[in-house]
Amino acid sequence: MGSVPNLLGMCGVAGIYAPGHDAARLAFFALYALQHRGQESAGIAAADGGTLRSHKEMGLLGAIFDEENLRELNGYISVGHTRYSTTGSSIVVNAQPLLEQSVLGDFAFAHNGNLTNTDELRETLSPGVTLQATSDSEVMAKVIVEGSGSMMDRITSLLERARGAYSIALCTKDELYAFRDPWGVRPLCLGTYGQGGYVVASESCALATIGANYVRELKPGEIIRVSKDGLESVMVRPGEKTALCMFEYIYFARPDSNFSGESVYMARYRMGRELAREYPVEADVVMAVPDSAIPGAIGYAAEAQLPYVEGLIKNRYIGRTFISPEQDMRSRGVHLKFNPVVENLNQQRVVVVDDSIVRGTTTPRIVQLLREAGASEVHVRISSPPIMHPCYLGVDMATYDELIAANHTVEEIRQRIGADSLGYLSLDGLVASTGRKRDEMCLGCLTGTYPNVPAWHASRAAPV
Repeated sequence: MGSVPNLLGMCGVAGIYAPGHDAARLAFFALYALQHRGQESAGIAAADGGTLRSHKEMGLLGAIFDEENLRELNGYISVGHTRYSTTGSSIVVNAQPLLEQSVLGDFAFAHNGNLTNTDELRETLSPGVTLQATSDSEVMAKVIVEGSGSMMDRITSLLERARGAYSIALCTKDELYAFRDPWGVRPLCLGTYGQGGYVVASESCALATIGANYVRELKPGEIIRVSKDGLESVMVRPGEKTALCMFEYIYFARPDSNFSGESVYMARYRMGRELAREYPVEADVVMAVPDSAIPGAIGYAAEAQLPYVEGLIKNRYIGRTFISPEQDMRSRGVHLKFNPVVENLNQQRVVVVDDSIVRGTTTPRIVQLLREAGASEVHVRISSPPIMHPCYLGVDMATYDELIAANHTVEEIRQRIGADSLGYLSLDGLVASTGRKRDEMCLGCLTGTYPNVPAWHASRAAPV
């Protein structure tokens, strides 16, 4: 999200089964395409039919892996993960893939999502089970370890018991598994690679990056198993109401990804056009808060028949360093992340399009920055409805007390951010822009109605 860097894209997962190919290297490049979903830590596990090895660290993918440690990850099967923490501390023990031991042999486990019944599952584990991490991911992995029957049986049992959002890639020494929660809250797609190879990834852009061919999304409640015998698909709890997270369209997914054959870029473009129809204004130029709002701003400009300009240049490396700026730099806030293009803003009535306002702490600074650059008017347009409820399914959104739209009217928000006008896209306009039906998506943060979330979601406090 352009103006709210602390609302991040959970995690990215990738799974490779590619006989005759270096699966760890393929996973590395697939993860590179998914790094917008998390830059806190990353890891890759690889198997060669007999041995399973892994390497993971805190930090960015390019700083973690080099030719030397990639060469050590031999094999034609691989699972990779890039993490943004939603539950569990930001420490290396929580980095993934998790490497677990069971009577069936070692397996690597990579998870995107968030459970709502972690404590319940933890209580079912044997007293002697030691949890080294603090994440719900390890609890899920231990449930598989303590299961019975084949790996498919154990995954089926987990899928029947776990509540919440999860898309998971798992590999053993000679097989690849992938599965998705029965509501399909978190995305996971399937592709083919080479002769008899398969790839799973959080987004289709990862498939394109490594030259895999997109086949389809995994169905909610589906488990796939890839082995020397080919691909097997098993449906668990079929017929559940699907609920893909709406924020995949608004912010999380890369614009060059697609869901169910629908381009994320075009969905965001249509959001912008609809926003211009719902909230027109007399202006001179339209700009975006980069990056995810760019397609929406281009759509707004097209519908309003106004020129689209670059108003802010984003420093793509600020926020990805462990070096803290000095106090006088921190006080400049948004100046660290964006520099204005004065020539496009001076003496202009500016429409600035962003994808959302969460806490409302960054947007006022952006408005001020545009005014300092000479904008005569600043009209803020948001290509999503007001975010009025927390997320309990894997997004570090905010609590009710922190959400500005949960506590203020649109007019009050306009005054607080210092804009000349403020308009949010309607819920109907948002849904129509995606090309999906309303009941196919999770709109919990917008409506307060969540798929399979306990009654405590209605309280004014976030879950523990």
